[in-house]
Amino acid sequence: MASRPNRLESLLARYPKLRPPLPPAIQEIYALQYKANRTGETTAASLSQWLEAWMHRQVARDVAGGASRATLELGAGTLNQLRYEPFTAPYDIVEPFAELFADAPERGRIRRAYADIAEAPRDARYQRITSVAALEHICDLPLVLARSAQMLSADGVFRAAIPAEGGLLWRLGWGLTTGLEFRLRHGLDYGDLMRHEHVNTAREIEALVGGLFQYVRVRSFGLGRQLSLYRFIEARMPRLDLARAWIERYTTRRRQAGGARRSGPRSRGSAAK
Repeated sequence: MASRPNRLESLLARYPKLRPPLPPAIQEIYALQYKANRTGETTAASLSQWLEAWMHRQVARDVAGGASRATLELGAGTLNQLRYEPFTAPYDIVEPFAELFADAPERGRIRRAYADIAEAPRDARYQRITSVAALEHICDLPLVLARSAQMLSADGVFRAAIPAEGGLLWRLGWGLTTGLEFRLRHGLDYGDLMRHEHVNTAREIEALVGGLFQYVRVRSFGLGRQLSLYRFIEARMPRLDLARAWIERYTTRRRQAGGARRSGPRSRGSAAK
C-alpha cells in the first residue's frame, strides 16, 4: 500500500485538471439552466437550495454569535452566503464572474472583489477563508488552497462546504432529482454537465486539505462518507513550507501553459450544483 506522501503526490500530479467539454446541445441551454438553478425556478432547483442551506449554516457557525472576523470567501457567486452571516467586516471575495454579484442586495457589504485569488495582496491576512460549493469546480485547486493557507492569520481557520461528489448518495440524489428533471425537460444527460462542472471529488478535496493543514475536521450531512450529500471541512495550522512549494510548482505550470488558467474558483453559481 502506498504511503500517505506518495498518495498525495499522485493526487497532486493530476493538477491542473482540464475541464471536459460540454456537448453542443447543453452549451446551447447552459445559461438557461444556470438561471433556473440559481433562482429555484424548478421543483428540483428549489429542493436543492433548501438542502444546500446546511452547507451555508456550517460555514457561518463560527460567527453565529455576531463575532466580526476578517473574511475572504472563495467563489462567492451571487453572495448568497452573506444571508447566513452576521455583518462580519471586512468581507472580501474571489469571484471571476462579476455579473453574478453586481446587482446583489448584499453587494454593499463587500470591501474588495477579486477575479482571481492571485490578485489579492501578498500581505493580505484573514481570520476566516470560506467557501461554499466552489472547491469542486476548481481545476488548479492545489494552487488556490496553498494561496489560501498563506493568507490565513496565525489564528485563522479555513471553512469549506462541498457536495459529496463521488459518493453514492450524492450521485443518487442529483440523478433522481435535477438529473431526471433535466432529462424530461431537455432529453439530455445531466451527467455531462456535472462532469464538466465538478472536476474534483470530495475525497480529492479532503486529501488536499488534509495534506496542507495540520488540523482538519470533517462533518457529513448524511451517514458517513459514502451516504452523505454534503461535507463541511474545517482546517487550521497550515503547513506553510508545503504551501510555498505548491505555489511555486503550479505557478510555474501556469506560466508554461501561457497563463490561460485563472487560480480563482469557478463559482458555485454554475448550473451544476
